[in-house]
Amino acid sequence: MILTVSKKVGRSLLVVLLVTIAVVALLGLAPGSVAQVILGENATPEAVAAMDAELGLDQPFWAQYTGWLGDAVRGDLGTSPLTGQSVSEAIAERLPVTLQLAAMGLIIALTIALIMGVVSASRPGSKVDRGMNALSAVFLSVPAFIAGPVLIYFLAIQLNIFPVMGWSRIGEGLGENLRGALLPALAIALTEIAAFHRLLRTDLIGTLREDFVAAARAKGMPSWYVMFRHALRPSSFSLITVAGINLGRLIGGTVIVETLFGLPGLGQLVASSITSRDVIMVQGIVVFIAVVYVGINTLVDLSYQVIDPRVRKVVGA
Repeated sequence: MILTVSKKVGRSLLVVLLVTIAVVALLGLAPGSVAQVILGENATPEAVAAMDAELGLDQPFWAQYTGWLGDAVRGDLGTSPLTGQSVSEAIAERLPVTLQLAAMGLIIALTIALIMGVVSASRPGSKVDRGMNALSAVFLSVPAFIAGPVLIYFLAIQLNIFPVMGWSRIGEGLGENLRGALLPALAIALTEIAAFHRLLRTDLIGTLREDFVAAARAKGMPSWYVMFRHALRPSSFSLITVAGINLGRLIGGTVIVETLFGLPGLGQLVASSITSRDVIMVQGIVVFIAVVYVGINTLVDLSYQVIDPRVRKVVGA
């Protein structure tokens, strides 16, 4: 068991390391530098070179990276040369927005997918099932950058239910906070609803054909009781796995939605930092997201033993 955990941790650290190297290398291929952003378009080449030397940007790629990595291992993700703000402070300031948005999107997707999956699996092949599948196909074909403007037009502009953009923190009132967060959360949830529904429907249909379900029905148990007490839990194994993985992906994938709705989260910060060539800020945020993603995957692996007793037996053996 210890050896297995050690291997997973080692692979995870390698993934984080490769991700940061790839980010720095790709940003290095882009024209311009943060020195040009700081000094402005009219800066002379000599002034830009002097600023690069002051910031340490004139050093070779590996020298810059190893220096940054040594500080990051000690918990120092650096300071943005553009804003002068610590990367850790910037993450702490904007993380609640991104985390709430991702969590709300996941909760909305799981709730709607659970209802759709149970209804579809209860009557596979029926008109209701076909209608649910068609609705899932529509959700799956609408990415967030299309769903966002559509939702803004109908629910914010036409019906005036939600604000067009902007963000109210929880301290300013829970009601206003949810009004500002619900629409972007729904925009990122649509695709997840389709994926979760299809996965849960397939697993539920397979579980409902098992012998232990037939035995429960033979005892005269109600259909709803058999569904929720006997079939849903073993059928949620794959759903929990995908949901855990998707939560990490949603935390790092809210760039479009946060930019579209004007939300002050990590996604918007990454987008603006890339534009301004703020490599230190981008590196720090990417490392943080990668660590969160790896951590969530580890928790998902551990949750297998709680969800499915068969996994406990295999591990115990």
